[in-house]
Amino acid sequence: MTLAVPGVAELDEAVMPRSQIGAQPQHLLITLLGDYWFDHTEQIPSAGLVDLLAEFGISATSARAALSRLTRRGLLRSSKSGRRTFYGLTPLAKRVLSEGLGRILAFGAESGESWDGTWLVVAFSVPEEQRDVRHALRSRLRWQGFVPLYDGVWVSPRSDDEAVELIVSGLGVETATVLRSTAVYPSASGAGHPLSAWNLDELRDTYEQFVEEFAPLLERVRLGQVTAAEALVARTAVMDTWRRFPNLDPELPSGALPDRWPRHRSRGIFIRAYDSLGPLAELRVQQIVAAHAPEIAQRAAHFTTASAMARITQ
Repeated sequence: MTLAVPGVAELDEAVMPRSQIGAQPQHLLITLLGDYWFDHTEQIPSAGLVDLLAEFGISATSARAALSRLTRRGLLRSSKSGRRTFYGLTPLAKRVLSEGLGRILAFGAESGESWDGTWLVVAFSVPEEQRDVRHALRSRLRWQGFVPLYDGVWVSPRSDDEAVELIVSGLGVETATVLRSTAVYPSASGAGHPLSAWNLDELRDTYEQFVEEFAPLLERVRLGQVTAAEALVARTAVMDTWRRFPNLDPELPSGALPDRWPRHRSRGIFIRAYDSLGPLAELRVQQIVAAHAPEIAQRAAHFTTASAMARITQ
């Protein structure tokens, strides 16, 4: 899980490991600790964390390098007892994980609010010599659900005016305008319309690929055909794939989308898969930790999407 204005987006950009396709040891380790060890102060032996990453094909050398780098980033804290080293999440990591998880789990839930047809538009110009500022502005706007309609004109159907204002002012961007607007020309979706900033065909394909990949997994879980080891890997894959959708789709209004849009079905599969795999995945984590610290192994615990949202909103 990773994140979730200003403040959290900046923390994510500054310290959190990048989420990429494939096995990324740092990102994976933070995800696993967030999923099964979030509420605990006890630290896990490094050997246990190395074995946990081995479930995902990560070598011991890469796993230990990830532990060292995450500690330097301030996301893990370590302690020693004799020749053994132990690790746990820092308050910074917990803060970023918690806020990011809220965004991921809430994504795709129907709010019941109708869209009024207006777009939030940010028009800006940042000099070439301030490329770092321009990069930060684009990254934080994208986190808020904006995409570029043109190079210096970014649009979003749903966003927080105050959050955008804080981003722009916080970066010291003086040549920027934030406004709300409806599309006058062209009046229908097509080249130049704000909705054209998103490749809807590609986005639909991405949702449908999610359904094709994980819907069969639900049936195998129902039939009891999934082992604890497989559940751990599959549950992480479900979360890692779903967490990318908020960056691809700012929950585009249903009224502006083609019929039979697959977001709702995809969300249902995510929730059922993530929740149903939880008990078996938890068992596998307990087994791995027990080989190195049996006295704390039973502390490993999963959360459901509902219980996680309840904790976040408290």
